[in-house]
Amino acid sequence: MSSMILGLLAETSLHPGTESSGGVVDLPVAREAITSYPVLMSSGLKGALRDAYENYCADKSIQDKSNQVFGAPDGAGGISVTDGRLLLLPVRSLTSNYRWVTCPYILERLQRDLHMAGFGQDFAIPPIEKEQAIAGAEGRIYLEELSFTVSKDEETINMLANAIKPLVFHQAVQDRLVNQLIIINDDDFKHFAESGLPVIARNVLDKEKKTSKNLWYEEIIPADSLFYAILLPRWGKETMLSELLSVFADRPYLQIGGNETIGQGWCVISCWEGR
Repeated sequence: MSSMILGLLAETSLHPGTESSGGVVDLPVAREAITSYPVLMSSGLKGALRDAYENYCADKSIQDKSNQVFGAPDGAGGISVTDGRLLLLPVRSLTSNYRWVTCPYILERLQRDLHMAGFGQDFAIPPIEKEQAIAGAEGRIYLEELSFTVSKDEETINMLANAIKPLVFHQAVQDRLVNQLIIINDDDFKHFAESGLPVIARNVLDKEKKTSKNLWYEEIIPADSLFYAILLPRWGKETMLSELLSVFADRPYLQIGGNETIGQGWCVISCWEGR
């Protein structure tokens, strides 16, 4: 196995944190510097994979193996892990169930990543104007506060759903991809990625008076968001990917980011094997 693409479907909300902000949101999520899309940074994702690998593996010599796979302070590991890139963002709809939203730029980037990983899978990426959308049925749809005129293109949606299915673990989720997928303009998607994530208030109460001691606001990535990352073995280390895959076969779950004790950060992973 020369490469693997790891699909990461959020089962709970995620908080891959970054440094504190001077704005209204005290603790924003990590974002790509250029696109402002939420991102699972490769260093954090690699650490989460390593922690799960060490916890799930019953081998007593796991520490030595873990160093070989993921690296040690004095040496590189056998596997490279890229950032977890956003593919589908769930957005609230006023006219239907929530929609999984993506855009042409994200699909172009996915296609380039597939080629880099050796998959060579192609699918059509249609141009879309602002306030326009492509879905499996035509009409008008409201996503949050924005309205979109939807053009019906079953061929494109079916092709895209089939390309994404290997990144989704649950069969039931795969089955509803076609009905919930929608492709919108890059600029419209940027709006949802930048301003459409939920913000929650958290508080610390005084034990005696039960009054607020510290109120802060955290940004989170909603459940059912879909990310993907590429795992590339270094030369001669291809068998390490198979070993890593086998460890997650019985328990395909990964905790990423902060707030583990309040149930955040859990993803179900799907391993799409390349050549």
